Amino acid sequence: METTTERESHYKNLELQSVREILENINREDQSVPLAVAKALPQIEQLAAITAARMKAGGRLFYIGAGTSGRLGVVDASECPPTFGVPFDMVVGIIAGGDTAIRKAVEFAEDNTEQAWKDLLAFDINDKDVVVGIAASGTTPYVIGGLKKANQQNIVTGCIVCNGGSPVAVVAQYPVEVVTGPEFLTGSTRMKAGTAQKLVLNMLSTSVMIQLGRVKGNKMVDMQLSNNKLVHRGVKMVMDETGLNEIEAEALLKKYGSVRNAVEAFNK
Repeated sequence: METTTERESHYKNLELQSVREILENINREDQSVPLAVAKALPQIEQLAAITAARMKAGGRLFYIGAGTSGRLGVVDASECPPTFGVPFDMVVGIIAGGDTAIRKAVEFAEDNTEQAWKDLLAFDINDKDVVVGIAASGTTPYVIGGLKKANQQNIVTGCIVCNGGSPVAVVAQYPVEVVTGPEFLTGSTRMKAGTAQKLVLNMLSTSVMIQLGRVKGNKMVDMQLSNNKLVHRGVKMVMDETGLNEIEAEALLKKYGSVRNAVEAFNK
């Protein structure tokens, strides 16, 4: 299939451009990404709804991907526990080649059609769970193989791809297709495609966690208090909800361990 992400850049002779020209042209291309994401909102909505339903029933969310796509899944998964206070194994990011590939590319790891399912089996995956394949090209064998096997096991599957009508989207039950077009640097899908995938991942995990009750109002009431910045944020949230002064709010927060627990204890 022809992939628009691999088409030649609209910009020629990049090495002859000034730094300002390079930056302006990259920025111009980047501005098209949210518009492409907007066109996929109905697809994102369907994936978010089924994911939340499965997780409410005790399921987990798995991301599988290779290269930049795999790294983005790992990032989104790793940010869910500190942001929403969920267990570390509730949202899991798996990258082709294993954790080594987060920092250093593992040659040909994405070409193995059997490995994704083996990686998922290590987490005792079952039919309560959801598997979302992330692949800018929509052609990654690692992702296609994992989604096919998940389908065979009656596991809900989705994907985030950046080409229309791709093999990954055909296999996924709930495909999200954000068509971002040619990259500024031909074929460098860490750029627009990666930005689009990050935006969709933000939408998916945040909307799911809101549906799971992990947000109150517009606040991260279950966030982990893992550094001073987050403790200060938590104290302010407790102050806003209770009317306590800073010293009282901090004491209450430290006693109960989260904004939610502190406010609920105050209101009893």
